[in-house]
Amino acid sequence: MTFMQVIDCKTSRADELNRLMDTWVEATQGKRTATHSIVGRDRADSTHVVEIVEFPSYEEAMKNSNLPETDRIFREMVALCDGEPAFTNLDVMRDEQLNKIMVRSFFEDVVNARNVDAADALCTDDYREHDPSLSSYDLGLAQAKAENRETIAAFEPVATIESLVAEGDMVCARVSFKGRHVGTYQGMEATGREISATGHATFRCEGGKIAESWWNLDDLGLMQQLGAINA
Repeated sequence: MTFMQVIDCKTSRADELNRLMDTWVEATQGKRTATHSIVGRDRADSTHVVEIVEFPSYEEAMKNSNLPETDRIFREMVALCDGEPAFTNLDVMRDEQLNKIMVRSFFEDVVNARNVDAADALCTDDYREHDPSLSSYDLGLAQAKAENRETIAAFEPVATIESLVAEGDMVCARVSFKGRHVGTYQGMEATGREISATGHATFRCEGGKIAESWWNLDDLGLMQQLGAINA
């Protein structure tokens, strides 16, 4: 179970504390078990600083605490604080990155359910799509839907999300596709051939919707499978 530790302290030396965190990161390189660290300053009280550190489990957090580098940095941290820091230990009950849920819905609703119009609810009005396989590398929502509708009808693809990574407002998906060439695609009549492909897509989210996307699919491999290009 993912474990998080919240360290709450008061300090008038926040900049020094921040530099101390840089020292900890460098000193524990290759040793630490922490996977994510966030340091925040209270907007209403500049002396109030909170650090949130994430670990794969409580047991891994204890391994990190037992590192001599962690102990040394902690003692230096206490010296910078106005009093003893307060600790809150949390077992994570729920962890949802909402932008990832939206991207999953895009693949399930638009691609796998073959409902291109579902993009209207998932994407912003000024959505831009960047895909070298389309007529332009910068398409608006209406044109992207029209061209993707042809692709989906031609191959009836089923997408599998192999991995999904989110950071800030960006979500990166590693995907694989399987389908069959059952309709005209870029002037090529249906061949009936089964196809498979892999690719990556990066999405920028804004206000609870997808605002922009960049696609990189194995178009060369697809053309080879269709017999349009010799392997």
